[in-house]
Amino acid sequence: MATSGQPQIKDIGSPYGKVVLVHGSEGLLADRAIEDLVAACRAEDPTVEVAQTSATTLDGGDLLQMTSGSLFATRSVLVVDDLADASDSLARAVASAAADPAPEIALVLVHRGGNKGKGLVDKLKKARVPIFPATPLKPRELVGFVEHEARLCSARLDRFVAQQLVDAVGVDLRALAGAVRQLAEDSEDGTIRAELVQGFFQGRAEVKGFTIADAALEGQTSKALTELRWALSSGTAPVLITSAMASGIRGLGRLSSIRGRGNDGEVAADIGVPPWKLRTLRQQLQRWDDLRLARAVRIVARADADVKGAADDPDHALETMVLQISRLASRP
Repeated sequence: MATSGQPQIKDIGSPYGKVVLVHGSEGLLADRAIEDLVAACRAEDPTVEVAQTSATTLDGGDLLQMTSGSLFATRSVLVVDDLADASDSLARAVASAAADPAPEIALVLVHRGGNKGKGLVDKLKKARVPIFPATPLKPRELVGFVEHEARLCSARLDRFVAQQLVDAVGVDLRALAGAVRQLAEDSEDGTIRAELVQGFFQGRAEVKGFTIADAALEGQTSKALTELRWALSSGTAPVLITSAMASGIRGLGRLSSIRGRGNDGEVAADIGVPPWKLRTLRQQLQRWDDLRLARAVRIVARADADVKGAADDPDHALETMVLQISRLASRP
C-alpha cells in the first residue's frame, strides 16, 4: 500500500544500481514494498535473478560476493531481511554498497523497526538511499487504508462502511486487507455496503473477537472462555482474536495516557475508537495500571506469534492468552 507520504516505485526510477531500504515494523507494508520493488525489477528485466536471505546468515564477505558484478552475467535482485541483526562486518559492507552501488544489482535492505541496528539505518539515511517506510498506521489512518484496499480490489465503499469494518476487525492490517478482499468478492456489483459487512461479520469479528477481548479485559474469565470456544468452533480465524485483544489493550493504554484531557469526542479521536466505546474502556481501565498493561502487551504478542506458526496448537495459545489476561484484570 502506498500511504500518504510513502514514495512510489516510479519515484526512484530504475531499481538497478541502487540500494533501497524498507524500514518499519508494519509487516504487511514492508512485505508489499519488497514485492513491489521485486516486481519493478522483473518488469524491467523478466530474466532477472532474485535472491532473498537474512542478515543473520551473512557477513561482510558474503554480501561482497553476492553483489559482485563480476559474478553476474545478468541483472540481479538481492533482498536482505532482518537488517537489525547485521554483524559489524555486514554493516560495514552494507554502508560501502550504499556509497558505491553495483550498477546491475538492486539491493533491497529490510529493517523491521526498533532501535537495534539504528546506527546502520542512520548511515543509510545519510547516504540518501531511497527509503520505503513500513510504519504502523495511526488509528485515524485505518479508514483510508480500508478505502485504498477496496480500490485495489476494484470495489467501492463509503467512509461509514470503512469505519464499520475497522470497528469490526480492529487494527491488524492483514486482517483488514483480507476482509476487504473477501467482501469485494462477495459483492454482486462491486459496492461493499453496510448490510454486507454486517452479514459477513455477524457473530464473527465484532461479536466474537471483541466480545472475547472485552470479557477478558473485564476479568470475566468464564464468559471469555465460553465465547472463545464458541468462536473457534464456528471457524473464526485465530488472528482476528489476537488482533481484537491487542486493539483493546492499546485502547486502554492510550486512554490511560490522556486521562482527564479533552471532551469525549476529542478523547475518542485521539484513541482511535468510536465515542460509544469510551464508556466500556473507562470501565475496563479501572482494573488496569501501566504495569499490568505492559504485561498484557507481552502476553498478546506471544499469543499472536503462536497462532501465526510459532506453536503447534493455536487454540491452546488463545486459551492461555485469555486466561492470563482475565487473571490480570481480576487481581485486586
